[in-house]
Amino acid sequence: MNFLRRRLSDSSFVANLPNGYMMDLQRPDNSTSSPVSPAMERKHPQAPQPSHSSSTGTSIFSSISSAMKQTTQAAAGLIDHSASPTPPLAQKPKILLVIDDAHTDWAKYFQGKKVNGEFDIRVEQAEFSELNLAAYVTGGCMVDMQVMRNGTKVVRSFKPDFVLIRQHAYSMALGEDFRSLIIGLQYGGIHTVNSLYSIYNFCSKPWVFSQLIKIFNSLGPEKFPLVEQTFFPSHKQMVSTFAFFWL
Repeated sequence: MNFLRRRLSDSSFVANLPNGYMMDLQRPDNSTSSPVSPAMERKHPQAPQPSHSSSTGTSIFSSISSAMKQTTQAAAGLIDHSASPTPPLAQKPKILLVIDDAHTDWAKYFQGKKVNGEFDIRVEQAEFSELNLAAYVTGGCMVDMQVMRNGTKVVRSFKPDFVLIRQHAYSMALGEDFRSLIIGLQYGGIHTVNSLYSIYNFCSKPWVFSQLIKIFNSLGPEKFPLVEQTFFPSHKQMVSTFAFFWL
């Protein structure tokens, strides 16, 4: 101890000590590790240790916050999805029922055509005799079709969106009265060309002629000439009337 006191009292020895050496000696030593000289500390500076626990917690919190923010914006409609548009869904084609014989292939006339430039047109063609249907108040009209295609019987059921009628719905021939199908299409609210109202009216020629008589009486014979005809409810009344005239 006396030796140290003499050395520290020597001004030349103290002047050669590193800066802060005396201050370090006066500090209380709270560490149990071996002392390290200031010179060694300057040569090997210790890098500050990162706080793994704090950085990990911060990253997790940031991820959760970002996910919650995106979810909230998506629910509010604030996120613009135009950058990655979803592919459009395939539109269901509109069904056109053509009532005509097989001499005219109506499918080729509508091939490649679209309704409003958006919906494809699927053509189903059959005659009145090959059709059956069921109509509902709110369910529209379900059509059953049984046709022969190249010797093969084809059976299909579908709901037509539109009907093109190219056959007479009524004939005096046996089994050629299809007015019930016209009523069923009208019952199901199906749009047609011509209108179902006009098609049903034209099933009876006397009924059509009665409408012409209205126009004849309104415009006069000069503007709307009409061949004069006589109507009888049935052939029996017609025969009895002629017998009365001959008497």
